[in-house]
This record gives sequence, C-alpha cells and structure tokens, in this order.
Amino acid sequence: MPAAPAAPAPPGLRSEQAYAELKTRLLVGEFPLHRRLVEEKLAGLVGVSRTPVREALARLHAEGLIARAADGGFTPTVPDVTLVQDLYEVRAGLELQALRRPATLGQKHDIEQLEALRDEWRTMSGDSEAGEADPGFVLLDESFHVTLAESAGNPALAEVLQQVNERIRVVRMQDFMSPERIERTVDEHLSIVDAVLAGRLVEAESQFTSHLDTSRAVVERRVSRAISRMARGSGE
Repeated sequence: MPAAPAAPAPPGLRSEQAYAELKTRLLVGEFPLHRRLVEEKLAGLVGVSRTPVREALARLHAEGLIARAADGGFTPTVPDVTLVQDLYEVRAGLELQALRRPATLGQKHDIEQLEALRDEWRTMSGDSEAGEADPGFVLLDESFHVTLAESAGNPALAEVLQQVNERIRVVRMQDFMSPERIERTVDEHLSIVDAVLAGRLVEAESQFTSHLDTSRAVVERRVSRAISRMARGSGE
C-alpha cells in the first residue's frame, strides 16, 4: 500500500521557511542589484505559495534587508560599507567608555546584573544548538553588549549604544552566518564579563577590542563579497 502524501506545512511554518531562506540568500548576495524581487519567482525558489513570500518580504523590509522600489515591489538593499565602518567606530567608543566609567568615578559595575548576564551566556555555551548558524543571533549579541553597558550605571550611554546597534544590525547579521562564529562569540562574551567581574578592566578592554575588531573584519569581508556577487548577477 503506497504511503500517504506528507501533509502540507501549516501557513505559519511556510512563512517562516520563506523568511529564513530569503534572508540567507539576501545576506550572501544571491539576488542581483537593482532588480525587482518577483513574488512568483521567489515562491518557486523557496517552494511555497505567494502568500508566505509576501509575508516574508514584509519582515525583510522591516529589517532593512530589502527596499521598496518605485513600482511598489522590493529590491535588495545595498549596504553602505563606509557608514558601517563609522558606526563601528562610534560603537567602540561607547562600549569602552562603559567599561572605564565606574572606575573613573570610584565605583564598580553592577555585579548582580553582570552575574545574571554571565549565567545566561553560560547556558548558551552549554546549549547544543547555540553553535548553529543563525543571522538572528545578532539580537542576542546586541543584548549582551547593551546589558554590559547598562551595568556601568549610565542608562543614556546604553540607550545610544542600542541605537547604533540597530543602525548596523542589517550588516552585522553577516557575522553569524557560520556556527564557528557563534561559538567563538559566546566564548568571547564569557571571557569579557568574567574579566569585568574580577575587576580586570584592562584585560576586559583588550578582550573587547579584539572581539570587536574580529567582528568588524568578518562583517566587512562578507558584505564586500555579497555586494560583488550582487553586482555580477546584475551584469554590472
């Protein structure tokens, strides 16, 4: 007796499937520059109907990965590499200030907040799924750095850092396109927070600077590669 055909995936799952696959393809530069993203073609590419694709495009537009075209459709967003470099510089200044601030005022970082942060990331380190490639990991990464800044006792500084992170999020997703990068990020975060908790602030600054420099290099390399691929696809 032949096996019954597999039941179709529920609508929510199909929308999530379309979103995840289209996001990955956009990040690696699979779609040509300035060329409209056609729903019918995308649906065939992903293997779903147009409705999940339409829902996925709305989410990708909200994230800044695609831009609305003059005809009402969408085209891939081209990252501004120079602006990203400038914002990384601003981010570095804010986070180093947060690391130094308590000591310059004769105070300490919020120990309870940092211990909770360390425990959270230790859990991730032991999670078998923590090392899976996931561009969405950028949100957890942002949360770590903002919480670390908040522990310095200046909420305004942490708020500005969050604003900077939001502006570079669309390209920082590139940093988490491989499991190795996520695993290394978890380890480096734990090393930084451990150093701050132990009062080894010079060491924490050095570790943070190395952590950020590596992230920036990975992002710039992958963004440049994606832009080149997009340009080749459009015939430019």
